[in-house]
Amino acid sequence: MALHVAPEHGPLILSTSTTTHATREQASRVALVTCDLFPDLWDDDFPLRDALRARSIEVDAVRWDDPDADWDVYDLAILRSPWDYVPRRDAFLAWARRVPRLLNPADVLVWNTDKRYLHDLASTGVPVTPTTYVAPGGTWTPSASGDWVVKPTISAGSQDTGRYTLPAQSSLATAHVERLLEAGRTAMIQPYLSAVDTAGETALMFFPDATGRLMFSHAVRKGPMLTGPDEGEIDPGSEEITARQPSAAELATAEKVLAAIPFDQGSLLYARVDLIPGPDGDPMLLELELTEPSLFLRTAPKAAERLADAVVALL
Repeated sequence: MALHVAPEHGPLILSTSTTTHATREQASRVALVTCDLFPDLWDDDFPLRDALRARSIEVDAVRWDDPDADWDVYDLAILRSPWDYVPRRDAFLAWARRVPRLLNPADVLVWNTDKRYLHDLASTGVPVTPTTYVAPGGTWTPSASGDWVVKPTISAGSQDTGRYTLPAQSSLATAHVERLLEAGRTAMIQPYLSAVDTAGETALMFFPDATGRLMFSHAVRKGPMLTGPDEGEIDPGSEEITARQPSAAELATAEKVLAAIPFDQGSLLYARVDLIPGPDGDPMLLELELTEPSLFLRTAPKAAERLADAVVALL
């Protein structure tokens, strides 16, 4: 398997070809990209780091915004936990465009870091949680009852996200939307699907096979996380995570999601598809994570090894 780089640091494409011994000897240094909140990596990524080192690859944890980082020395830079990028998304994307061998690639990040991508996927027939978008300058008036979720379209780790019971908490929900709009952000409002409190979310992880096609690796159950209005806190480890075997319907829905991505699957090193049962019990897409998802590598035997082997194939 060889790595093909499009001009101007375009998408990395996986394809099968012969790799010389000399090339393999030179391609031996990888950056796992993080942020100053986790300078030594989020612990979910320790298994990947260790699996790569076990394969004689030099691995560094590097902050995406480290002014002293020399990205040219790395054969690959792999996004893992750059979770402080949200208030600096423009700077983050500009950085991503400058990194010569970044996975996943910058054009994927531009699309995937704004949750309006859900509208793109829904337009192709993917079953997506119903969503109302409110851009700056717009207004939103609660008109329904039940539990609803308010969050910005650009967010990570449930930052600035809240759950509201309407009509009792209508004023709090409206204030949350207005706060986002005043900050120049687009708000999204979704029904809170009660199945998250019982069945939970199913997160399915996909890594490339030898041809570059994304293949199912493992899945987890994510327990409920939102208990009330936005409190402005970030806790990436607050979810209850357990291993799960996805149903045939969940696997089929995840494959449908991946088929609708407006990029060649061969440009991706990882994908996480988060699903939840809708009102009729059929799986619905909550989020498609192509930027910096937790991959829950500790929950499945050999998951880190599978991802490390995909990286080695690139080198």
